[in-house]
Amino acid sequence: MDEPSRRRVLKAGGALGALGALAVALPAQARAAGADPRWVWDEEADPLVAALLDRGDVPKVNELLWDWKRNDQPLPAGLPADLRDFMEQARRLPSWAERGKLETAAEFNKTRGLYLNLMNGVGGGMLSTAIPKEAQAVYYSKGGADMEDRVAKTSLLGFAVGSPVAYRPEGDCVVNAVKTRLVHAAVRHLLQQSPHWPDEIPISQNDMLVTWHTLPTFAMRRMRDWEIEIPDADAAAYLHLWQVTAHLLGIRDEFIPGTWSEADAQSDRVLPPAMGPTREGVELTDILLGQLAEQTSPGSVSRPLCNALARYLVGDKVADWDEIPREPVWDPAVSAAWPLLVKFREGLIPRPLVPEAAWLLDEAARQYILFYLTKGKETKIEIPTMNRPERAA
Repeated sequence: MDEPSRRRVLKAGGALGALGALAVALPAQARAAGADPRWVWDEEADPLVAALLDRGDVPKVNELLWDWKRNDQPLPAGLPADLRDFMEQARRLPSWAERGKLETAAEFNKTRGLYLNLMNGVGGGMLSTAIPKEAQAVYYSKGGADMEDRVAKTSLLGFAVGSPVAYRPEGDCVVNAVKTRLVHAAVRHLLQQSPHWPDEIPISQNDMLVTWHTLPTFAMRRMRDWEIEIPDADAAAYLHLWQVTAHLLGIRDEFIPGTWSEADAQSDRVLPPAMGPTREGVELTDILLGQLAEQTSPGSVSRPLCNALARYLVGDKVADWDEIPREPVWDPAVSAAWPLLVKFREGLIPRPLVPEAAWLLDEAARQYILFYLTKGKETKIEIPTMNRPERAA
């Protein structure tokens, strides 16, 4: 099947129709080896959310789900029956989830919260803006018109994963992951109607894996680079935490790496080809670093420092794609100081009460960031009903 024909199939038939057509077109060897994640989306959520949008049910659904906050909280009454059935299934942890590993991961997040928040927030953010398909999906979807709100809602999921109660009954990781899965399905449906979007379906399983590797895989690699000693049990638990999260986000189990070796190999395979510069990515980078500078200490020094920190985390190649300015003073200062800070902090962690104190400081920083981004207003992940307004594009 040539590219124009394939695009027509995608446009006309949607994800399910495309899968059938592509199954015919793919070589027998590829079909035997399993589905290609580049041509798989979310067979359960996509038609459901498209129907909700077409029926005009999304505003009511967002209103009903506003107060759905805890993992153990029943779904609100009044949801459309098809959505309720989907969510009851989607909120269940996979059969292979291990409670002990999730608890170990929660303790690991306590002691390494500073590194993880920095890499998942700043590092992951800069990597995502250097992924053309992701940067353009963010830019041209509704969230691209208000990046503070978009980052705040993204942070809700990231902070939920890093919470000590992430997958406990009182936590909210399940809630935010399922809501994010619904958002992805809505964006897939809506972006195809945007005049700025290529004639293809966004946020494939491969796209989600690419993003996934900018978070736990990137974080683990950087901690190894910094020679942080991480017990094997902690490393396995941290991976397990993100495996469960990937499942709840709608990534097929067959695509989720089972070990860190598999994660490293998959990251090397899918991430580099997906990366590169775009105008949208450069603009989003400037907005994100501007927000970071304002969150920390408004003034003339903070933005150059944020530029240097971002460049240090992601490296010169990605930083140049994102057009992050080089800082002659701060770049060498950050490169020299950060390893010393890590070494000092790692020396303190084994001492009594230090993990708890570190968590309190990290949590205070998280709450401050959310307060800044939301202007003190309560924020929840909501299903969009439109793309980025043309006047704001």
